[in-house]
Order: sequence, then C-alpha cells, then structure tokens
Amino acid sequence: MNIMPYEDTQNDGRQFDAIAMEVFSNRLLSITEGMAIHMMRSSFSSQIKERRDFSVGIFDAHGRLLAQGTHIPLHLGSLLGAMEAVLARYPVTEMQEGDAFICNDPYLAGGTHLPDISIISPVFASGKLIAFAANIGHHTDVGGGVPGSISPSASTIFEEGLRIPVIRIVRAGVMDEDLLNLIISNSRLPQERRLDLQVQIAVNVRGGEETRAMFMRMGENNALNAIEDVLSYTSARLRNRITRLKEGSYTFTTWLDDDGAGSDPLPVNATVTVSGDKLLFAFDGTGPQARGAFNVPPNALRATVYYCIKALLDPELMANSGMFSAVTIKAPAGSLANPSYPAAVGVRSTPCQKIAGAIFGAFRALLPDKQLIASSNDLLPAFDFSGFREDGTFYVCGETLGGGSGARYEYDGMDAVHVHVTNSLNLPVEAMENEFPLLCEEYCLAQDSGGAGKQRGGLGIIRQIRALRDSTTFNAISDCYIHGAEGINGGGPGGFGGHILNPGRDSERKLPSKIAHLELNAGESIRIQTPGGGGFGHPGLRRHESILSDLRNGYISYSSARSLYGMK
Repeated sequence: MNIMPYEDTQNDGRQFDAIAMEVFSNRLLSITEGMAIHMMRSSFSSQIKERRDFSVGIFDAHGRLLAQGTHIPLHLGSLLGAMEAVLARYPVTEMQEGDAFICNDPYLAGGTHLPDISIISPVFASGKLIAFAANIGHHTDVGGGVPGSISPSASTIFEEGLRIPVIRIVRAGVMDEDLLNLIISNSRLPQERRLDLQVQIAVNVRGGEETRAMFMRMGENNALNAIEDVLSYTSARLRNRITRLKEGSYTFTTWLDDDGAGSDPLPVNATVTVSGDKLLFAFDGTGPQARGAFNVPPNALRATVYYCIKALLDPELMANSGMFSAVTIKAPAGSLANPSYPAAVGVRSTPCQKIAGAIFGAFRALLPDKQLIASSNDLLPAFDFSGFREDGTFYVCGETLGGGSGARYEYDGMDAVHVHVTNSLNLPVEAMENEFPLLCEEYCLAQDSGGAGKQRGGLGIIRQIRALRDSTTFNAISDCYIHGAEGINGGGPGGFGGHILNPGRDSERKLPSKIAHLELNAGESIRIQTPGGGGFGHPGLRRHESILSDLRNGYISYSSARSLYGMK
C-alpha cells in the first residue's frame, strides 16, 4: 500500500479572514455535535446510547471532510472510506434529495471492520448538491462465527459477519424495506439493528437540514469560499508545524504478543521521515499479515496516522481534509499494516493502537522532553457475554475497557482511560445489570499496574463479572501478556493484562489473552485485568510525598514501594 497525499489544491497563498473562518468552523462543529447528541439519545443499543461508540461528520460536495464530531478518532478512516466509496459507485447526477447510502466492508467500501456501519446522505439546496452528512455506529452483532462478530481467531473476513458494499438504502426519502430486512436478518439481534439503523438515517436528515440552513443563511458562494479557507488554513497550519521539526528519519518498534492464531510476537515498526513541510510514515519491518483477525485495513491505518499527527503536533487542529496534503503513508503488502484480501480485520483496533504507540515512540527524537510520553496500554481490551435471558430473548453484552496511559515529564499517567484512536465510554454497571443477566462483582483500579518512575504510569482496570444463567458464552480480546508498556528515561514498564476464570475458587484457571466461545455456567465468574502505562524517569527520583499518596490510595503496594522506590 502506498497512500499518497491528497492533492493540495488549497495551498494557493490565499488570505484568511480569521474571524469569519472561526465562526464557520464552529458552525460546522455545532452541526456535528447536534447530530451526535441526537444519535446518542435516540439509539437503542448500549454500544451507542451508553458507550457512545459512534461518530458523525460533514463532507463537502466533492467528498472532502469538513468536520468530524469529537468522538472516536479511528472512525475518521471509516467515514473517509465510505465517502470515497459512495462517490466511486454512484455519480452525483444519480443522487437526489432524501437518499441515503449504507456500507461497512473494508475491501468493498472503505470500512475498517464489519460491525461499524456507515450511513452517507447527500444534502441539497435549491436542487443542487452542496454537502454530505455522514455517521457511523458500532453495531453489537452483524452475524459471523461468534456473538458480537469479532473473533480473534477468524482467518478470513467471510467469518466475521455480513459484508455490505455501498448500497442505496433510502431513495428520495423512501426506505428500501427489503434491503433493511436482509441486513437485520443476518444479525443475532435483528430488532436492535433495525432501530439503530433507522436512527442513523434520521441523524443524517437532521444534520442535512442544519447544513442546508447554514448554506442558505450564508449564501452559497460565501459558504464555498469559507470551505476553501478552512481547508487551506488547516493545510498551511500543519505544514508550518512540520517545518519546525528536525529533518531526518526516526524509527520505533513495539510488539503484538501474537496474531490471534498462536504466532510468536509480531513487531510493529514505524519510521517517520521529515522532509521540509512534508511527513512520510513507513511501516517496513512490521510483522507479516496476521493469520487471525489482527490486521489493519488501509483506512484504519490512515486514521491512526492522522490522529498521531494531530495529537503530537497540533491538538487544536481541525480534523478535516486539509490535514492530508502534507502526509504520505507506505506499508508493505502482505503485512499486518497492509493485509491482502480476504484477511480478517475484526480486531483492527489493537494493532492500530500498537501502530500509534510506535509512531509516538518515533516522535520521541523530534519533540522536547516536556512533550514526551511513555508508552500507554496500547491496545483495546474487549469482551462480550452472550446468551439467553429468562424470557427467552437473546442478548450480547459487549464492552471495551480502558487501561493506564503513559507518564509524562511532569505528570503521572492517567488511570483507567482509553488511549489513542479509541474513545468510547465504559458501560455503567447499573446499565449492564439492568439489561443483561450479569453481575459485576468487582470494578476497581489494578494495584501496581502502573510503571514505576519519577512520574508513575497510569493504572489499569480490574473488572470481575459473574454469569447468572447457564450456557453463557464469553469471548475476549487482549494483549500485553508478554510485552508491557515501555517506560522512558529510566521509567519502568507497565503491568500486564490478564483473564482469570473463577478467581479465588478451587476451579480458578488462568486464561489466554484471546478467548472464543468459552461457555460459563450460572455462578461462574471472569476476572479481567487491563495493562498499565509506562513510567517516566528513574523511580528513585519520585517525590516521597507522591509515594505516600500512592500508598494511601492503594495505587501501589507496600512491597512495590520498598522494591521499586526504595521505601524503608
């Protein structure tokens, strides 16, 4: 794969009206935030309404991203891919007001994995196409070999669920009920799929109405000029940031424990090359294509790289297509960063997290000490329970967990957070126990999981859940059983992850990091621990008061205080 930069048509030396551009940018963000609130409040699945595993965006009539709601960075890739796929499949002359297009497939429609379903809707004003409203939601189940549709051991995409190429699901405001029935019938939770998809379509209608109203208020020419200003300014601002970096190539390697099918650890290698006002990201040396589902499709890689650029160089930079012109991405064919069809990609989040960690590591040679960060829990621990409720209805309860972030020059790492390209909320215990036959027995920070250092790494999470009915199926995806988060400047590594069946009982058993189809009886429990972040600086330099505070709060044990920090 060789993702070249977008054509830089914006960098034409134009002058910016800073006030007008800021007002326009915030109008766009206001529209996306309104769409997001509507989607969150109206959806039916806990994945969207509770965990907020969705994103929204506005594109211009040429398919250029103008604004993305502040939700899941990884979804940027899916929205970009879906928009490009729609324009490649349908000429704009064949679109009409009230249309909506649906897709999810990584190979056919620019997606990143099958549970993430995108809806793209053209927006018209006075009969002319002016923009596209878009959103993406994570659907709890889209078929496939396991409930939840994400199996670490899947070897091809055909095992991962229903593949949806770009298809028109609404034509001039009329839903294609036959198509909708086909899609929902391939889910274990058809009614939930129907309701969430209807909400996604309605969200775009709302976003389209507000976008059209903005164009009418501003006037078409003023709105189009504002679009060019915003994209051109974003491009120029990023290029300016890049020119301040030291030219050269910088490399960092991190590791996946395995590929989901029992391999040896796989390297994830990132090389960042700075040349003038351009950046090249190359992934030569990254491990071979995973035999399991730990592969990264092109748009997931793009989203990960763009996230890193924004986070490391200019967090306030607007996420729009102006970011892309200064960036080139290359990944060797047949690697986990550029898999060959029909490789499984369901668990793409964890290798994307590792890629982000490798890019952050490569930037350590480019940034001053005060901007450096130790490695975080660069993965996305996930689990799901499924089975039948007492009333006979089937359920799937899915969750992705946070962990510890890396320590920084002056600050401890954050505890129990999502890092890098993921950003969903936890599923509240009350919501889980109300909707599913499950009981949360423990939910706390994992003591001693943060890497020791002058600044301590963030702590991981412990969550212990008991099944309340027989024949409950458990699936899980994790990593960092072998390689913990790397410390920096003498800091220690973060703690490992872990799964334990029936902790504290005679039947206690340590489980692997990747689990598919483990059947639980009523009363059996699973204990899940997520990794911590790496430490910053030598532990001997940590302030005595900070060590005592950690002891009082239970963040570290007395044995760790003695062995790692030299406490008497």
